[in-house]
Amino acid sequence: CAINKDLYSFSVCKRCIRKMDHHCPWVNNCVGENNQKYFVLFTMYIALISLHALIMVGFHFLYCFEEDWTKCSSFSPPTTVILLILLCFEALLFLIFTSVMFGTQVHSICTDETGIEQLKKEERRWAKKTKWMNMKAVFGHPFSIAWLSPFATPDQGKADPYQYVV
Repeated sequence: CAINKDLYSFSVCKRCIRKMDHHCPWVNNCVGENNQKYFVLFTMYIALISLHALIMVGFHFLYCFEEDWTKCSSFSPPTTVILLILLCFEALLFLIFTSVMFGTQVHSICTDETGIEQLKKEERRWAKKTKWMNMKAVFGHPFSIAWLSPFATPDQGKADPYQYVV
């Protein structure tokens, strides 16, 4: 890492990471150039599934409210209400947290500035590109439905096309 100024050394991950953004305890890994797409998709999908859970809880609550409470759950009505409120709170908490993380990551990609650079007010070590070029650099070129895929594909410009970057 001392030789190549584009790499960032991090003691927890015990390796050099290019364009390191942060260390994420959720995935127990450092987020950098090679896995930022997957972290962004992870936060986006968790936010979407949290929104889905919130909507489903709302519909279930309305169903229970309109029907007889004993028909909508095998639990007693007070227990059902408490469980629905707890689930609603958990879904809302995850929705807010992962939406903020998702927005922060997309902003970092668009501004071509890592989280570490933002915190340390460091100047970037690479040439500034347009937002569209930054998105293509993270998610792949050209734009396609593969941008939403959490599965690794051969990295065309950097490695042997028969090896997958993980």
